[in-house]
Amino acid sequence: MAWDTEGTKRKILDAALAEFTEHGPSGTTVERIAALAGVNKERIYHYFGNRDALFGHVVRAESRRISDNVLFDPDADDPMGDYAGRIFDYHLSRPQMVRLMLWDSLSSGGGSPEGFTQETYDAKADRFARGQASGTVSDALAPGELVFSIMALNAWWFAVPRIAALATGHGTDAAGIAARRAAVVQAARQLARPEA
Repeated sequence: MAWDTEGTKRKILDAALAEFTEHGPSGTTVERIAALAGVNKERIYHYFGNRDALFGHVVRAESRRISDNVLFDPDADDPMGDYAGRIFDYHLSRPQMVRLMLWDSLSSGGGSPEGFTQETYDAKADRFARGQASGTVSDALAPGELVFSIMALNAWWFAVPRIAALATGHGTDAAGIAARRAAVVQAARQLARPEA
């Protein structure tokens, strides 16, 4: 019987995502990932290297996933509102990315982010620059600053949901989530509105 290499890698990555999201890179062990994936830990070392290398791989994969699934369209009727709303929806359905970003920041000691790439963020900034060049997006901020601002508008709702509820009164029930999303969309529109 042939070994299902891709299936085994997928099991490892799924288990690693669950463990790193919950415990961070320092609190996760290769043994626990192996047990959750139902594989021998030597498979993890063989396919991905040590725990830190696996964490970087998981972060890169999740970063690619959101970048591939939520693209800014400068030609949309409501480019920034649409984009910000879709990012919110993505984080709502896959909260792992925000937690991975927080764990990465906590564990990096201020160094380079483990799994994120400059090319990913350059591509995002280029799309925003196109919107600025066409006049559909304000150029008051540099494209990269605008990308980061829209990311922050979204991520903080998921990073500190209890503080968000205290500050805004918007809980995590359906009405509260809808109000949170509406606030993100409106703030993004305001931030990116071209000057009249």
